[in-house]
Amino acid sequence: MSKSSSSETTGAFPTKDSDGSQYIASMNAALQPWKLVGDYVVDATQRTILFWDVFRQRSEQYYAQKAKAVPNVLSFDAELVLDGRTFERPVNYGLVRVKPPQGVTIDPKKRPFVVVDPRAGHGPGIGGFKADSELGVAMRAGHPCYFVGFTPEPEPGQTIEDIMRAEAAFLEKVIALHPEAEGKPCVIGNCQAGWAVMMVAATRPDLFGPIIVPGAPLSYWAGVEGKNAMRYSGGLLGGSWLTALTGDLGNGKFDGGYLVENFENLNPANTLWTKNYNVWSKVDTEGPRFLEFEKYWDGHVKLNAGEMQWIVDKLFIGNRLATAEIITSDGVRIDLRHIRSPIICFCSRGDNITPPQQALGWIVDLYEKDDDLLANGQTIVYAIHESIGHLGIFVSGGVAKKEHQEFASNIDLIDVLPPGLYEAVMTPKTAETVHPEMATGDWIAHFEKRTLADVRAIVQPTPENERRFAAARRVSEINLSLYRSFLQPVVRAFVSDQSVEALRKLSLAELPFELFSDRNPLMGQVAQLAAQVREHRQPVSSDNPLLRWQAMVSDGIIAALDSYRDLRDRSAEQLFLSFYGSPQVQALLGVGASDEPPRRRPGVEPERTAFIQQGIAELKAHVAEGGLREAAIRSMVYIGMAGPGVDERAFNALRHMRATEDGMTLEAFKRLVREQFFTLLLDRDAALAAIPKMLKSGAGDRAEALETIRQVMAAAGEPDGERTERLARIEKLFEAD
Repeated sequence: MSKSSSSETTGAFPTKDSDGSQYIASMNAALQPWKLVGDYVVDATQRTILFWDVFRQRSEQYYAQKAKAVPNVLSFDAELVLDGRTFERPVNYGLVRVKPPQGVTIDPKKRPFVVVDPRAGHGPGIGGFKADSELGVAMRAGHPCYFVGFTPEPEPGQTIEDIMRAEAAFLEKVIALHPEAEGKPCVIGNCQAGWAVMMVAATRPDLFGPIIVPGAPLSYWAGVEGKNAMRYSGGLLGGSWLTALTGDLGNGKFDGGYLVENFENLNPANTLWTKNYNVWSKVDTEGPRFLEFEKYWDGHVKLNAGEMQWIVDKLFIGNRLATAEIITSDGVRIDLRHIRSPIICFCSRGDNITPPQQALGWIVDLYEKDDDLLANGQTIVYAIHESIGHLGIFVSGGVAKKEHQEFASNIDLIDVLPPGLYEAVMTPKTAETVHPEMATGDWIAHFEKRTLADVRAIVQPTPENERRFAAARRVSEINLSLYRSFLQPVVRAFVSDQSVEALRKLSLAELPFELFSDRNPLMGQVAQLAAQVREHRQPVSSDNPLLRWQAMVSDGIIAALDSYRDLRDRSAEQLFLSFYGSPQVQALLGVGASDEPPRRRPGVEPERTAFIQQGIAELKAHVAEGGLREAAIRSMVYIGMAGPGVDERAFNALRHMRATEDGMTLEAFKRLVREQFFTLLLDRDAALAAIPKMLKSGAGDRAEALETIRQVMAAAGEPDGERTERLARIEKLFEAD
């Protein structure tokens, strides 16, 4: 063989006589796939060890929280004001004053905000979980803030009514602490706390300013077929007998961990895979965020079995709140129409726990016609987010900076809105915005008028749906009676403190923490390995093709679990609809099809009718009474009634006008606006014709008032359409001799 031929390559590798660097490069190219695999295996192994260590930290955090007397996740300092455990009827609730963070100034004349957190399985603090939260934005707007939380263990024998009385006492204390505040406290009831706040407001309306109920279920049978499967659970399980059994197995207490499991079952892909995979795949950065959220999510609390039974029977399955069917032990009917404060319902189409139908359905349950709502003098505002999930309503920074900030900065405007139904519409502030200085923050809030037909289009109530759930309620009543008669005595005879503790340790809400805590000897080795891994961390390159394979596997698992969820939910829905929708089943249960609705619609009591008629007579008798101020307010209400709604810029201009008045309180201003609104509603022509008689001031004062009206009407842009015509009519009335 010649020399030249000996230097040629043979196959994929050069011969020994080839250039050395070329040989090494070729070898590296051949081994590159194995290097990629090796790098990925090292990285995945290290990530797994760090992932286990994150879970170990979660367990230690869990037990550290449990050791606290009042575990919570508030990110603000607070001081105790009232302890419900010291009340005549003790409850495990307390009122604290939230201390403003450094650099935030509180205005003592602004109404206080009181945030009430839900006792729905988790511990308290979600309303102040972050700096950008309900409490945070309210304090930045200058409002004093209070928080109502609870301890993990209920007081012996406490009931829902005891909690209602305690919350009323808390509000009495807040009002007493702020005698100079303009307006009663704004109360925020998150999720399950929303229905509790609404019940208190229905029985003690004198204690409340505006009420905000984010993500609060108030109409429990409502929902959309094919989307909201959680509402079928009670019927498919045979009703609330299972709630009673769980309470008995807990020896008189209901573990909130079971409620959390229900939430987690809604999205098995997230519970079983996505949440953990996200931590594992990004373990170098995701650990702190994961632990921060788990501090809240894992903080389970307990309820008395009687409390939970009341909630399920009266609300979740019974759905009796929105139709005024609940009567307290002292004979008081809880009727949401008795609430005198504006109600702000904030919900989201992305919420599968409290969809918009359940947040808004109570409105069309209570009111059949728009005139009924006006006659009752109730103001209802709703806002629907397009995509945020249930927890995002309370903890999302984006929601806090938009919706919650706009609610806080415009709470006085909401308080003086005339009776009716409104939708809160928020548009971004841009360079083209008219009078941007009159709007707070980066958004402009408009409160646009809506009708009950708009709400019905969202809720989509049907008699068939009502009959199916009424049948499920009847089955629940029968099964609960059977359980209490035959099984409950047997179950209670075998339950002891030891059996309760054993069940608790074996539950899915407790066992994972035990396994991943330092109580497990193996986890001590994990902590040591994790420390070594952090010292010698070798993250894989982002262009490693095995990371793409990893993501594809994850997507496949998520798709499979989502398919399982969809199949499960469709099957559950079809089973519920076919069984409880059967005419034969409904007939056997006494809920057959008839002209009568399955649930009562609250009527108007004779005394309420007499009260309304008396108010109408008084308004008509005093239509021409008042002076320049009353005439100006009547004029602005008249012009404003022609447009789509109220803009915050117009109110801020009007606020400046009110500030020039001598000692007129916000409550007096609100009363004046409502009087003029109803005067115009009853007899518009007579109300307008009386304006010249009310203008007893000189021409200069009338001209100044008219100019103020023009400025207020132009604050959101020059009036157009019918508003222009109405403004011209008012100008003629003011200029008339």
